[in-house]
Amino acid sequence: MKLEKNPLQNKSYDFALLIIKLSKKLMKENKEFILSKQIVRSGTSVGANIVEANGAISKADFSAKISIAYIECLETKYWLSLLKDSEEIRIEE
Repeated sequence: MKLEKNPLQNKSYDFALLIIKLSKKLMKENKEFILSKQIVRSGTSVGANIVEANGAISKADFSAKISIAYIECLETKYWLSLLKDSEEIRIEE
């Protein structure tokens, strides 16, 4: 679903793929299911909201959807920090 002229959408798509891989690793190797589901939900929502924003019907609609994408970014950052600080993942991962 990559678009040549939309780097934000492309980066959020690549990020979602990395989050999915991380979640699979957490479930397989660490037997961790709660946090892995949370991070998949928020990490993949970023790109979904960016795609929705690109189809917005007004500037206000675009702004609202981009704001939601940003909020999902903040939530994903929280889950990543929690996983790192709880030593479920290393910073290199």
